[in-house]
Formats: sequence, structure tokens, C-alpha cells
Amino acid sequence: MLLSRLHEILHQRQLTALFQPIINMQRGGIVGYEGLIRGPSDSPLHSPMNLFKVARAHHLSVEVEHMCRRVVLERFAELQLPGKLFLNVSPEMLLQPQARHGETLGYIDEVGIHPDRVIIELTENQPTYDYDLLREAVMHYRGMGFQIAIDDLGEGFSSLRLWSELRPEYVKIDMHFVQGINQDPVKLQFVRSIQEIAQESGTIAIAEGIETQTELLLIRDLGIACGQGYHIARPHAHPAPNVAADIVASLNRNGVSVYPYRAALEHNVITATKLLRPIPPVSPAMTNTDVYEMFIGAPGLQIVPVVENGIPVGLITRHDLIDRFARLFSRDVYGKKPCTTFMDPSPLIIDKDTSLRELSRTIVEADHHHLSNGFIITAEGRYIGMGTGQDLMREITQMQINAARYANPLTMLPGNVPINEHIDRLLQSGVPFFACYADLDHFKPFNDAYGYRKGDDVIQLTGRTLAAHCDPTRDFIGHIGGDDFIVLFQSADWEVRCRSIMEVMATAIPGHYSAQDRERGAYVSEDRRGRKVLHPLISISLGVVRVESGKFLSHHQIAAAAADAKKQAKKIPGNSLFIERRKGLAPATWG
Repeated sequence: MLLSRLHEILHQRQLTALFQPIINMQRGGIVGYEGLIRGPSDSPLHSPMNLFKVARAHHLSVEVEHMCRRVVLERFAELQLPGKLFLNVSPEMLLQPQARHGETLGYIDEVGIHPDRVIIELTENQPTYDYDLLREAVMHYRGMGFQIAIDDLGEGFSSLRLWSELRPEYVKIDMHFVQGINQDPVKLQFVRSIQEIAQESGTIAIAEGIETQTELLLIRDLGIACGQGYHIARPHAHPAPNVAADIVASLNRNGVSVYPYRAALEHNVITATKLLRPIPPVSPAMTNTDVYEMFIGAPGLQIVPVVENGIPVGLITRHDLIDRFARLFSRDVYGKKPCTTFMDPSPLIIDKDTSLRELSRTIVEADHHHLSNGFIITAEGRYIGMGTGQDLMREITQMQINAARYANPLTMLPGNVPINEHIDRLLQSGVPFFACYADLDHFKPFNDAYGYRKGDDVIQLTGRTLAAHCDPTRDFIGHIGGDDFIVLFQSADWEVRCRSIMEVMATAIPGHYSAQDRERGAYVSEDRRGRKVLHPLISISLGVVRVESGKFLSHHQIAAAAADAKKQAKKIPGNSLFIERRKGLAPATWG
């Protein structure tokens, strides 16, 4: 049934060409169009995926692909579309003997398109293995004047290898890494890395699958040369010859996208391998005396794993064995017995790929002696070394320190490193923005009077309030530490947002006090000398500095000016907003 339908489609040329524009992400002009194909709308072979699946099953791939190329080329010429045509070609088709004899060049001669306007876009449907032959075929096409593009970079079977082998003029980043890039730091890093490689190799990168304005602007800010996707334009039988005015306006809009951030601890991939100590094991047949002599000869040795045929079976600790041998007659009785006599037969065994966070949870939930005894590390169940609780605690502590630099553990808002990185990006772009330093008044005595748990609640309230009054695509919120926050506004209505923040905080803060303190509008705490002091309820102070091109040279200088503006705001009783309008720089920093 499907085979006969496929023959009918081929004989009657029942294929329709659609075109989706590829645009310049920096200027907004059309670079070219990707030519796409559709079968009859009333047929199960309407989608190209089904069409080529049936063609491969019946050994008609060459015929179908050649027909698709011809239809796309003819329609592109007929519509007189501007720019280049990205023509989908599967690598296996290039390797077919008949594909090397110039059919595609013949097609474009017939329709009057010059070869330098056609990009051969290699799209993988199955693994490519014969790179030498493929490289020869690509050289053949280049010799005829065509350029080469690799489709779906990061998704295909061997796209990175193809990039290295073929050195294409264009590379298309798979839509998986583009969609949601504003929320996924891993995708951001992948695309950024591709852009860096593209720059080094002289390749033009094209981001596929752009579906939102946020994705569009972030891709632009990463320096990706070209873009394609539904947000720009959907594939169409009669595509527009120009980019839509709203897309051009977006691309020409001043400003810097807010990159997604991540807490180093939350996404940390450090594993138990980091803790590995290659301590030589002993066999179960070794005597207690032999193990005892090992401990005496190596004062730093605290634990010995017992391993049989590569499989760990237990642990012997220095303390346990020496304590046993110190007892009267114990050495005489047990010295020649197997070392398994005094070993722990149920040690903690973990795989080398276990994350340190998972390992720490395991130890907390296990018997307490595992923290002091240490744990056996394996690879595919076989012993490779030991780890200690002390090393684990040291690494976890360092991870927490590193994480705090990237995200505050209380609010999970970006910490000092991302704050400074975003300011540097803003400065490099030259766009004006407003740095708003937010600080809570009378917070420390509240913390002392009501306790740290209540204090944490107020800090989290502040973080949520700031976030709720910012545009996540334009405004960056960072948590400097304690009750200090920074907002980097690109929103034109930043002052309205600041005043709304103060209103919300004025309404929400009293709910964190006792009824008595709310009624009198103040609370009592003790100073360092033990004297009772009456404090006003917590309020928020916002100090704002306008940052213009050339006024500040670094994030340190902006930090200084914003901190000074915050000090001025704190001189105003209650919830306050101070806008610094003077010129000049100050020396302090927040980081």
C-alpha cells in the first residue's frame, strides 16, 4: 500500500517545497532559506520522516532524494527568493556512485541558479563511517562551486566528527540546545562552546529551533551569526522575502540578555573518584599478625581493605586490631588466624561514579562508624581504592564555599561571581542600566531578638519580592550576602518597580513580628552591653545608580557607587529609595 503510494508520488511529482528563512542575528537581514519537502497532505507520507522511512525500506532513497532536490531547486528559482538555498542532502547519498556525476549541478543549471547560492546541508539519517570517501565527495561538490553545511550539530550520529573532517562553511546547532537555553546553563555552555569553535575554524554557526523572543536575544548575545525557527518564521510555500519588522526591532534593541545561572553545589559532578586513595588490599587468607605488622610498619595507615579475587569483602581498622592484640593472650590466640576474624564484614562500598552529594547522604543515613572507618571505592564491583570521611567532609565544605560564590544557598539567587560577570557583560555592551543596591534596615537586632530562622524567612521574602518585580529577560537579581541584594535593571520602568518593591515589603514585613510588636510598630532587643533597645520594624532601603557608557570602567566601581547610594537611602527613615544623580566614582566593592 505505502510502496504503491510512494511510486505514485514519484511518478506524478506530488511533492511540495516549503522554505524557512535563515537570518543574520546581528543585523536582521535574510541570509537564505532552508528548502524543506512535504508529501501530499492527505497521505501518510506527508511528513518527510515517513516519506524517507518508506523509501529506505524499499531501496528508493536515491530516487526520492533526487526528486526532492529537483522540486526544491525549481521552486526556489520560481519564487525568486533572495539569498542562499540550504539544500538537504544525506551523507549516504553523496557516497552513491551516481550522485558523483553532477545531477545536482545539472538541476541548478536548468533552473538558472548559480552554484555559489546553494549550500549542501548534510543531514544524517544513519551513521556515517566512510569519512575518507565522504571527504572526497564533499571536495567534488566544492569543486563545482557549492558550499557545505552540517545539520543538527550535537544530535546526529557523528556530527562533531563530520565537522572536524569536512571543515564546512556552515554548522547548524541542533534545536535541542537552543530551545530553553535561557533556563538551562548546560545548554548555554554547549552553544557558547560551539560558537568559540566556529570562530576559531572560520565556520558560520546557525542556531535552529528559536521559538521565543528570549531565546532569540540570548542567541544574539552569544554572538551566533545566524538563526532559524518558528519565532522568526515558519516554513511556508510562499515565504516572505524580508524579515518581519518586529523581529528586526527585537534584534536591534539595546540590552543584554540575562543568562541562566547554576549553583555549583546543585549541579556539581564531582564523584567519589576525587577521594580515591589506592591503599593495597590484603587477602582473607592473610593472618592477623601479618596485618598487625603492616600497621606497625606504616604509622599513617589507619585501615586495610580485605579483597578476594578483586571483590571487597571487609575492612580492618588500625584501632580495632591493635586494641584486640593489646588484650592478654589475644595475640597468641588469634595471631595465626585469618584476618577476617576481626574485620568489619559489612563495609560501606560505593561506586567510583557516585556523586559526593549522594555519598554524603548515604553516610549520614548509615551507621555512624562508616564516617570514621571510611569506605571502599569500586569500579564495576571491583576494588580500586579507599576513601575517608575526613576527605569527604573537606571536599563537601569546599564545594559549599564554591557554590556560595555562584549562588546564595538561602535564596538560590546568583552570588558574587555571576553578579560581576553580568555587570561586565553590560559594560562591554555599552547599554545604559540601573544598579540598585537593596539592604534591610534594623535587620541584625531582629535576627538577635527573633532568631535566625525568622531572619532567614525575611531574607527569603526579600529575594522573592525583588524577583517578582523584575523582568526575568532584562533584569538581573543577585544576592550579595546576608540581607544585601543587587538588581541590575534594564527595564525602562525601573523606578515604578522599585516603588512597588517598597510597598510590598511594607505590607509583608509586619507579619513576621508578634502582635504586640506590630501594634507598637517596634521591637525590643539587647545591645552588646545587655541594655534593652527599642528598634523600628524592618524596612528596605534601595540605592540606585544610573550606569552610562564611559562613566564606569569595572564592576568594582559600580559596586562602590551603588553601595554609596544605599548608604544615602538608609539615612531616610522607613522604606526608602535614593537615586544617585551625581557624577564621580567611589573606591569600595561588594565582592
